[in-house]
Amino acid sequence: MAVTSSPMRQTEEPKGVTAAKGFLAGVAAADVRGDGASRHDLALIVSERPATAAGVFTTNLVKAAPVVISQLHVKRGLARAIVANSGNANACTGARGLGDALRMAQATADAVDCPPGEVLVASTGVIGRVMPVERILLGIGRAAADLGRDGDQAARAIMTTDTYPKQAAVAVALGGVEHMVGGIAKGSGMIHPEMATMLAFVTTDARLEAGTAQTLLRESVRRSFNRISVDGDMSTNDCCFLLANGAADGPEIRSGTADFQQFREALDTVLWSLAEQIVGDGEGATRTFSVRVSGAADQVQAVRAARTVTSSPLVKTAIHGGDPNWGRILAAVGRSGVELALDRCRLAIEGEELFAQGQVVEGAVERVAPRLLQPRVAIDINLGVGEAEAIALGCDLSSDYVRINADYST
Repeated sequence: MAVTSSPMRQTEEPKGVTAAKGFLAGVAAADVRGDGASRHDLALIVSERPATAAGVFTTNLVKAAPVVISQLHVKRGLARAIVANSGNANACTGARGLGDALRMAQATADAVDCPPGEVLVASTGVIGRVMPVERILLGIGRAAADLGRDGDQAARAIMTTDTYPKQAAVAVALGGVEHMVGGIAKGSGMIHPEMATMLAFVTTDARLEAGTAQTLLRESVRRSFNRISVDGDMSTNDCCFLLANGAADGPEIRSGTADFQQFREALDTVLWSLAEQIVGDGEGATRTFSVRVSGAADQVQAVRAARTVTSSPLVKTAIHGGDPNWGRILAAVGRSGVELALDRCRLAIEGEELFAQGQVVEGAVERVAPRLLQPRVAIDINLGVGEAEAIALGCDLSSDYVRINADYST
């Protein structure tokens, strides 16, 4: 499709992983939890042609079996399908778990007619439980028979404690041809990633070389999923996959070109939207907050300071209670280990400066207090030592978070 308008635009339906040409999705109820429920808990995402593959994975040293298998498979730089289940993490399950993940890859490969090494596997759910692999294999067959252009059900099938499906898509003009970038994600708890968060799958009909795709995904994850925190915990199963099948028949996206820059912005837009949706659906969350750190010595320090604030339990509980306790915020910045000049440091909430040049701003707390009751709160901190800046997202910590996680595995 020739395009002469704006380089990038938000899309309507379809969203998610079937927004791009040549991608299909299917779901099945495999009773992964073993409770007899009829919920969809298994999803397939399939490219109708071989696709360039890239992946970013958890840095947690306790890695689930599907992470280990997918790390090996993605090294090929080529994939046809993703198979994902909710309800069981297949983590800490030993050799049997690895075998079960391989069986999931083989069953998917048989269903879509590709080598098993071209299947990426992902799981989410309770750690330490053996997979009901026979039910899952039957589910893979049913999901393959259900393949179509409706990606919404795939977004729902990977949910665990999520309260709504998370998906996004944008169209971007590259070389005069419209390309689509779409994705789905799940995540609500155990969110403090050092790669991505829980599960995220992104598809595009752009043409990418494997090394370029890996670089784009790694850097986009760093700017999006690695800037959010719900509870400060990192999952054993975190993975983010990108499949690029070239079905738009546009030019290959090469580093250093205008098309590369525009595609990167499109990918960033999709991943940032998914990251925001995850924070907004944090377990028990009632409001979200952004932390923008400026005046940092470098971006690494800006990110560290912002993420320390978003993951602070004291800050998160203050946000929940609508308490303008800016001292907790400043204390979190101070313990982050970044360079700052307290006599030049400034801190504002919702545009109201509360701390400046080493001292409190009189009357500011009373003025800002009512604004802390809104759904989204903006915090701005200037460290006073440089020009770098970064933004991170977090959510409040409520009693519902404790309730949800007090009996998660039972």
